[in-house]
Amino acid sequence: MFDKLARIADRFEEVTALLGHPDTLSNSKRLREVSQEQAKLKPIYDLFVELKKATEELEGNQAIIEDPAEDPQMKEMARAELGELKKRVAQLEQESQLALLPKDPDDGKNVILEIRAGTGGDEAGIFAGDLFRMYQRYAEQKRWTLEVLESSPAVHGGFKEITASIEGAFVFANMKFEAGTHRVQRVPATEAQGRIHTSACTVAILPEADEVEVNINPADLKIDTYRSSGAGGQHVNKTESAIRITHVPTGIVVACQEERSQIKNRAKAMKYLQAKIYDQQAQAQASELAVLRKNMVGSGDRSERIRTYNYPQGRITDHRIGLTLYRLEEVMNTGSIQEIVNALAADQQAELLKADLG
Repeated sequence: MFDKLARIADRFEEVTALLGHPDTLSNSKRLREVSQEQAKLKPIYDLFVELKKATEELEGNQAIIEDPAEDPQMKEMARAELGELKKRVAQLEQESQLALLPKDPDDGKNVILEIRAGTGGDEAGIFAGDLFRMYQRYAEQKRWTLEVLESSPAVHGGFKEITASIEGAFVFANMKFEAGTHRVQRVPATEAQGRIHTSACTVAILPEADEVEVNINPADLKIDTYRSSGAGGQHVNKTESAIRITHVPTGIVVACQEERSQIKNRAKAMKYLQAKIYDQQAQAQASELAVLRKNMVGSGDRSERIRTYNYPQGRITDHRIGLTLYRLEEVMNTGSIQEIVNALAADQQAELLKADLG
């Protein structure tokens, strides 16, 4: 591990030198690439410097203790520091191991959020609305921007399905753990007998793709316009501002009707389409990323039951790691899911570390 850190440290110093080179400074694209590489390497470089210093101090103290000619008082001081130095080296080694783990290349990306009502009839639609509001609150906490792209309201509240884009810092890194089937257990408002019903919704989290990552041929697109439905006042049904785009080669269909402007709806629908195609390509290449994907927390498969929201008991249970929190109302009303996200991320790191070590 130390040799690997040393090689990264050497590369960091090379990249830092390149940043001051005239050829780099005169080329904006090259300057951006080198700056990004330096920013990526710096946390590991800083860990290497700290680990090297702590290791040298530990070895120095051990040499003093083992030297028969050394002053007894100096030996005593070295022994007193030995325990703390060993702890410090062990901590830095662990941090370095985690820093060297493979990173998900999509972690820094924005996402497309899809929520669909599943089994449970009207109650599933209401739960879809509850989940969407939970993610809205979470996005507000993280200072992300959430915009609805397409929604289909359910008859008794909530949504049959709703799609939104979320933009901000490391959205996918936090939201990717939400993909899967979410189950709710509670007494519906329409239940006269007071019986607990179980309903479900599927959540999909698609990393937003850059245009350079997904090359879409305009000739492969079938674009339809239609009149918006739902809330919107007098504007509704007057102009064909809603957009539906079909990618003929893959059969993927996306729509956006939330904006009054057809141009804005088209731009958002294209971003949605790029994300869907990118996700399909990523799934097709999953076998090539077997080591990383195998150790991901949960498969992200939409049929997977990842979490249960039990209202009578006031608890949320994440089945992937066996985590249970008894503050369901707080989580749903304020979007405070970070504790769950952190626990899932830590479990993923532990699995990746286990695989890396052997």
